[in-house]
Amino acid sequence: MTRTILLVDDSEHFRESAAWLLESLGYDVRAFDTPAGFLQALDGIDTASPACVLLDMRMPGLSGLQVHDALIARGATWPVVYMTGHGDVPLAVEAMQKGAYSFLEKPFQDSVLERTLEQAFERGARPATTPITGGLPAGAGVLVNESATPADDSDEDPAAQAHRTRLNSLTPRERQVLDLVIAGLLNKTIGDRLGISIKTVELHRSRVMHKMGARSFAELMRGMLTHGGVAA
Repeated sequence: MTRTILLVDDSEHFRESAAWLLESLGYDVRAFDTPAGFLQALDGIDTASPACVLLDMRMPGLSGLQVHDALIARGATWPVVYMTGHGDVPLAVEAMQKGAYSFLEKPFQDSVLERTLEQAFERGARPATTPITGGLPAGAGVLVNESATPADDSDEDPAAQAHRTRLNSLTPRERQVLDLVIAGLLNKTIGDRLGISIKTVELHRSRVMHKMGARSFAELMRGMLTHGGVAA
């Protein structure tokens, strides 16, 4: 069955190069230069067909987040992969809470895009109609409830068990850094708040990524929002 990529990006150069790559990988690509054009075209697209939305975060007229809201309102359940050249962590948090499958920072390697899309189609994604609840309040991070009663391992999903084991492997300082990273703070701000150098923050971040088994910020965010317990 043909798999379709719905590419929404206002950069003509990026659309052309991405479409060439994706078509060479066997995808059927439908590219749109404006959010409005994409939303208008939705009426002629079967929402039950296998597709993935490759969505730029910042565009004239409507943002990627607003386009995602429109997809949710229409009941579309395609996985959504966001793209941005701004590395905006708070926006990444909001995108993941809406049910985005992943979040790629431009420029990214072709192999990263290829792998992300393959995983989105093969594993599926959190449907756009069921965004993650319990969103992060302003300035808050992902918190682990230390006083909560431990879950019964026999009833817990294996992925959740593995995630909890990884969390428990973090040192108290690494937990602090993780919470502040998820809250969207820059390394310098984290260092100032914790009284440590930027280099030390970078070291802790690297160790957190390794211990959590995350190859990217998007993977880390998805795991924390799905299994880690989001501050209410």
